[in-house]
Amino acid sequence: MADRRTYNVVVLGVGFLFIFTAFTTCGNIEQTVVKSLNNSTFSGSGYHLGIIYGVFSFSNLVAPTVVTVIGAKLTMFLSGLLYGYIAVFIMPSTWSFYLTSVLIGIGAAVLWTAQGQFLVENSEASTINRNTGLFWGLLQCMLFGNLYIYLDWNGKSEISSSRRNIFLFLLVSSVLGTLSFLVLWTSHREEELLSEEEGQSLLSTILHLLKTKTIMLLSPCMVYSLELSFYSGVYGTCIGATAHFGEAAKGFIGISGIVVGIGEIVGGLFGLLCKNSRFRRTSVVFLGMVVHFVASYLIFLNIPDDAPVVVETTTKKNPFLSPASIALLCSFLLGLGDSCFNTQLYSILGYVYAEQSTPAFAIFKFIQSVSAAVAFFYSGYLLLTWQLLLLVILGFTGTLCFFVVERIQEYSMDSQEF
Repeated sequence: MADRRTYNVVVLGVGFLFIFTAFTTCGNIEQTVVKSLNNSTFSGSGYHLGIIYGVFSFSNLVAPTVVTVIGAKLTMFLSGLLYGYIAVFIMPSTWSFYLTSVLIGIGAAVLWTAQGQFLVENSEASTINRNTGLFWGLLQCMLFGNLYIYLDWNGKSEISSSRRNIFLFLLVSSVLGTLSFLVLWTSHREEELLSEEEGQSLLSTILHLLKTKTIMLLSPCMVYSLELSFYSGVYGTCIGATAHFGEAAKGFIGISGIVVGIGEIVGGLFGLLCKNSRFRRTSVVFLGMVVHFVASYLIFLNIPDDAPVVVETTTKKNPFLSPASIALLCSFLLGLGDSCFNTQLYSILGYVYAEQSTPAFAIFKFIQSVSAAVAFFYSGYLLLTWQLLLLVILGFTGTLCFFVVERIQEYSMDSQEF
């Protein structure tokens, strides 16, 4: 049984690796590609990612019902098919660009809710931290998409000629990831599917959990998912628009994505190396906060303040520090900090809500996606300094609240022993 569960976690991680190699690489280059596409037949904008995360937010309210009625495995396969939306960039049109934004938002909600339930079903209290770290480490091995971007774009100022080949490559990756879900073993708990009426009662469970002290305290940590929008959609664009990086700027977008992935992998290793103890969880979260603070300060010094808001030109302002190596170091720190926060959020939710994993992860993804949607909408208008300041404030608040939750859980465990 233990071997089958480990097999499921590994296959789950590999499937998400291929799907999100496509999705994350696409998100990393999307605004750069969209700016190169604007013409008489296409008029898309960076609002695309904002729409995805906006629809994702509210779809999380019904996602637990879908997962409970049809099962996590089938849900992941069907929703994974929607990640083929990447095909719209092969022959782009405005209507398909925005229609697929809505569809992928719905698919993402049920995919991540099913993933959370499936991961908890294949874990125990003693293995949840290990399995979370294993899944996250595999997921973040998505380096080859960004490597392809670097090799193809390095030294180019115009990237429209290679667009079709790039997105064909990403589409194949997404399809392979979706097909991998078909070889997962069905868990015993998933075999006992609920009726539609019983599944609908999960909405009331979600509303109840939203009022609990633990979820309310963890909410600031979930809201800190603004940093997801920053490193996946904003920072790469900022690097590509930075004038002092010269002709290599576009190629640095791919390298930045690779280095972010390396940081994510290193952060995932903490879940494998640390035992499932509250002390270790808080230590990892504190590390995540510190490295993000360092990254924010270095980005403030290294990237021009107007980088997020320039459209068809490069930056006009000069940074305090100019080496491109600092930008790549910040990419690593952003990935490391993100992994520290996410692995431990997964761990504590799986630990506290082992019997209510589906609604708990739906709430997590709801709050996370609302935050990401808001961030994508303001990211093209707010100067870099203000975006970094907001991240620092939310990072500190989220870390403090996480510590409070761990202290409450520790006190609860101590009380049960007497």
